Amino acid sequence: MIRPISTLTALLLPVAAAAQDRPVLTVYTYDSFVSDWGPGPQVETAFEAICGCDLVFVAAGDGAELLARLRLEGATTEADVVLGLDSNLTAAATATGLFADHGVTDVDFDMPVVWDDPMFLPYDWGYFAFVYDRTRVAEPPADFPALAASDLKIVIQDPRASTPGLGLLLWVKAAYPDRAAEIWQGLADNILTVTPGWSEAYGLFTEGEADMVLSYTTSPAYHLIAEGDDSKAAASFAEGHYLQVEVAGKIASSAESDLADRFMAFIVTPDFQSVIPETNWMYPAVTPPGGLPAGFETMIAPVQALLYPPGEAEDIRDEALAEWQAALSR
Repeated sequence: MIRPISTLTALLLPVAAAAQDRPVLTVYTYDSFVSDWGPGPQVETAFEAICGCDLVFVAAGDGAELLARLRLEGATTEADVVLGLDSNLTAAATATGLFADHGVTDVDFDMPVVWDDPMFLPYDWGYFAFVYDRTRVAEPPADFPALAASDLKIVIQDPRASTPGLGLLLWVKAAYPDRAAEIWQGLADNILTVTPGWSEAYGLFTEGEADMVLSYTTSPAYHLIAEGDDSKAAASFAEGHYLQVEVAGKIASSAESDLADRFMAFIVTPDFQSVIPETNWMYPAVTPPGGLPAGFETMIAPVQALLYPPGEAEDIRDEALAEWQAALSR
């Protein structure tokens, strides 16, 4: 017997059909971006309000893991956009042949470096730093040799999977081109553990398992602004601090090319950029009209910005990784 469709079901059918008709934009990103406290939820709400689409974030580990997944999937990837690579990985990402030019022009970036890469679009930046608790560490080390000479226990991230982990390798190499292996040998007994990504490492630090954690000069802003806690600080190193620029890229084989273009253009608008400081706790690539939140002005300013050009970072990576592995395997 054919049963009549209920009135409620009949009313819902057009809504369901409309939802199914909405195009889907798939964005691969790192785990913390899509967390409840990360930028993902707010970015999704803001973009869906103007795109008539369904924005789907797919968490794929940390930044370097994003690139590894793309290499594995190749042109069959479901991603339309990848958000979370950084300037140390753009040369390797370009070499995959998977990315198209972003097409976003005439943007006045507020960053310490000039940006002219046509394929990768920056959305935030920051400096790597070791973060500590003032109530536990009265005199933080002022450079890498001082850290190595101390009894402080630190947590760092795996450079093969994590962009901060890779950034630390390049930081040591840039600061000590001929002594990097020696610096790592000195640091080996300070390293409590090496985690796959940033979230795991920072969690161990906040749980009191380590004295310091590799993070960013802006990480204390979270504790200050969100928690009213001024006990966290970033140690200022005399060698300078390594700069990270995080970027997004459009996949050339995207079935939603026009929608991907709209998202890339959205990234540099105030609706996206204003979310970054108090969710990703980084500096926005384009300072929003309202400026930075109160509290960011208290963050340390590195005495020198260290950064390898993308191609040079790719060339030096294997040597830096071998030095790190040799020191930690002793």
